[in-house]
Amino acid sequence: MEWNPQDLHTLSQCFVNTLSPSPEPRRRAEAILSDFSQKPNYGLAVLRLVAEPNVAEEIRQAASVNFKNHLKVRWSPAPNSDEPRIQDAEKEQIKALIVSLMLNATPRIQGQLSEALVLIGKHDFPRLWPNLLPELTGSLQKASQAGDYASINGILGTANSIFKKFRHEFKTNELLYDLKYCLENFAAPLLEIFLKTANLIESAANADATALKPLFESQRLCCRVFFSLNYQELPEFFEDHMNEWMTEQMKYLANSYPALENSADGLALVDELRAAVCENINLYMEKNEEEFQAYLNGFALAVWNLLTTVSQSPSHDQLAVTAIKFLTTVSTSVHHSLFAGEGVIPQICQGIVIPNVMLRDEDTELFEMNYIEFIRRDMEGSDLDTRRRIACELLKGIATNYKPQVTNLVSLQIQNLLTSFAANPEKNWKDKDCAIYLVVSLATKKAGGTSVTTDLVDVQSFFGSVIVPELQSQDVNGFPPMLKAGALKFFTMFRTHIPKPMTLQFFPDLIRFLCAESNVVHSYAASCIEKLLLVKDESGQARYTSVDISPVLPQLMNNLFEALQVPESEENQYIMKCIMRVLGVADISREIVGPCITGLTSVLNKACENPKNPVFNHYVFESVAVLVKRACGKDAPLIAVFEINLFPSIQKILVEDVQEFYPYALQLLAQLVELNRPPIPQSYMQIFPMLLSPDLWRKASNVPALVRLLQAFLKKAPHELNQEGSLRQVLEISNKLVSARSTDEQGFYVLNTVVESLDFNVIVPYIGQIWSSLFTVLQTRQSPKYIKCLLIFMSLVLVKHGSTNLVESVNGIQANLFLMILGQFWISNLTHITGFIETKLTAVASTRLLCESQMLLDAAAVEHWGKLLNSIITLLSRAEQDRVEEDPEMPEFAENVGYSATFIRLHNAGKTEDDPLKDIRDAKEFLVTSLARLSAQFPGRYPQIISQYVEPANQAELLRLCNSYNCQIGPGTVDP
Repeated sequence: MEWNPQDLHTLSQCFVNTLSPSPEPRRRAEAILSDFSQKPNYGLAVLRLVAEPNVAEEIRQAASVNFKNHLKVRWSPAPNSDEPRIQDAEKEQIKALIVSLMLNATPRIQGQLSEALVLIGKHDFPRLWPNLLPELTGSLQKASQAGDYASINGILGTANSIFKKFRHEFKTNELLYDLKYCLENFAAPLLEIFLKTANLIESAANADATALKPLFESQRLCCRVFFSLNYQELPEFFEDHMNEWMTEQMKYLANSYPALENSADGLALVDELRAAVCENINLYMEKNEEEFQAYLNGFALAVWNLLTTVSQSPSHDQLAVTAIKFLTTVSTSVHHSLFAGEGVIPQICQGIVIPNVMLRDEDTELFEMNYIEFIRRDMEGSDLDTRRRIACELLKGIATNYKPQVTNLVSLQIQNLLTSFAANPEKNWKDKDCAIYLVVSLATKKAGGTSVTTDLVDVQSFFGSVIVPELQSQDVNGFPPMLKAGALKFFTMFRTHIPKPMTLQFFPDLIRFLCAESNVVHSYAASCIEKLLLVKDESGQARYTSVDISPVLPQLMNNLFEALQVPESEENQYIMKCIMRVLGVADISREIVGPCITGLTSVLNKACENPKNPVFNHYVFESVAVLVKRACGKDAPLIAVFEINLFPSIQKILVEDVQEFYPYALQLLAQLVELNRPPIPQSYMQIFPMLLSPDLWRKASNVPALVRLLQAFLKKAPHELNQEGSLRQVLEISNKLVSARSTDEQGFYVLNTVVESLDFNVIVPYIGQIWSSLFTVLQTRQSPKYIKCLLIFMSLVLVKHGSTNLVESVNGIQANLFLMILGQFWISNLTHITGFIETKLTAVASTRLLCESQMLLDAAAVEHWGKLLNSIITLLSRAEQDRVEEDPEMPEFAENVGYSATFIRLHNAGKTEDDPLKDIRDAKEFLVTSLARLSAQFPGRYPQIISQYVEPANQAELLRLCNSYNCQIGPGTVDP
């Protein structure tokens, strides 16, 4: 695209039209711009339009957004993307222009260009853009000399964004090389502008807010760059100049700035700078404690004083959290003695912890207006950056070295809070909430388990006196709902401590709370029930069984489904997870099946219209699957009930191509097919032709579920599938799957089921093509996974259809090919097989090869015979971890790029593993008895071969097995 007046006018008009309120001109303009973007130099042309002073501001701003988005897609497109890549020559011109254009732009356009610059830097800096940092530092020095803080802050903001990678990436030599380059070019100019701005702030401390704001923003950005450049390790430059940095940063914590702090936006700016300083000193405490020691006392005192003056306003949250986090880091360090002074811990508890743990109006508003976010913070532990959580973390940190003092103090505080509540429950309910929160948040989780413990209170006594009154409240919607939520959370957290009789006594109360109008309360009630059903006693047995919940089951299920009707809980994942868990434990009768399947299909049909919550949707399908499994396992005729109710929903998903639910629907279909007894109803067989459509298999996330359903049909209706060329189509699908590394295992699953389900005479016409395809792939893909799959498949052919059919069909491809496969792949990889059924299958198949195959019984094959026996003994006698090395395979990017792993297996619809050798219980016994029979046919032949080719340790193991099973391999059986 050339830059000329005509193009300028066309582009300008297009960007004007993109701002049009009318959809038609807007869509037309977007289409034209999309076409233009395919042409070379489009990005450069748009950037020049952004720089054109005679073009209206709103047009240039729209162009700057388009330019940024163009770079996002085209600067370094994904390898499998169809988007054309910006050419190198155009890239160089863009890089030459963008810094100066950004610095001279108006604030809104500057922000877009800065983001575009960062996008380029992410891919090109510093290796492919060595001029960037010198250009930025040169511009910074010019702007500093001119006192142009708009440009200074633009440069610092860009540098901050570019250097952020040093916070997030793992330490590598390449990253440290880049860091060294940045330090050499930017550390000194950064300190220079930081100190200059600090002097300007001191001299202008009483100036008006307008003059101070850009200076404070500059210092905040300097501190953020400081954080990035110091994150990986302490650079020598910063160690040498630590005094300058720390002296100035201390001032921002200790001093006040009335000119700014008298206005809300000015105070926010000061707070942001102080929070950045707290982040820096916390970083130094965590990583450079020894070097930072000289400054620690001063900063600790400054932070302490700061926290006593910070208000409870949400605008101060970031500062409060970062400041408390610093004290927490100090409390767990070797300098924890700062907290040992008399009265220090009580002051922290009274002055910092309790005020920050106490509920605020903002917390109540979140509880009422955004229950999902409230639960995410309160129950799921994502509240580490909230005042309540970080204040408790400070107490935990201090307790690391002063546990008795903290425990006694907090226990006293809890009693005081509860006394305050008792004096006036309606007015002081937040005190009780605070007491419950302290007990729950300061509980410690036992290693290796889900149970928690606390030294602050006697759990059962606290439960009886503090929690039970809330649970027994007859009005589930009574004020305040937050106390009821806190009580339910305590019950959930300490569920293992509450005796079973006491829990069962309050189970009806939990069911009542499912009817609460508060989304948080009925979510916590559902979560409590769900977690209780997972509790195990010390013996490992479930504490609560179907017997315990049967008396309340109808009411429980009714209330759960009713809760899903409450506004904003229509897709409540905690309710649906509880439904799934209850159905997995309860005794499923016909009386329960009806309302449950009706409720679940109703929910499913609504979700199909607009799938939004993937966690909720997963639990819906798991609930359906567990209901089908447990109901039909007990009462087979119920299959018809499920078919009537589920088929319309499944059909809707498949016909309307609801992609999010496609794999789930296929898994449910497979489950229903497997539960049916042959002959399979025609309603299922009508689905089978759809399975053979190549288009359906192109979406990678569908493949595992499609394979699962195909396997179900092959097992239940093998003869029907041999009609009308269906088997040929099935084998074509398996061949395509095997050909791709990402799906080869799925292809073998299909082949395994074909071999298991069909007679060999049915497979014979295709067996040559099967072997040819598999061995062709083997020539180029000798990965451990592929070879293991191949060995399992060949073993299955052998045990199902005999060694002769296996050997002859392979040799039909090429003379003596089987012996070559045996020598190069089978023997050496047999010991890598894992899994009980797979190990048994391959060991028995290999044993049958040893003792039945004429090829191996030939005198010319003694070496193969001996080495194969050695591998069988290793396979059967050594633990998996002793014979299998971890060998994670590197994915082939050409095959895996763009693969969307959206398939999620339904646990409750899982395929049961079939043992193809049910009549053989012990593979070791099968080995030695088979060898004994063979040895009896050829007396004296095999001890010598064993002695020559089997390792001494395996010879000893074979002798032990012979003795264990009272078998003998010829006279003088191997006695090493």
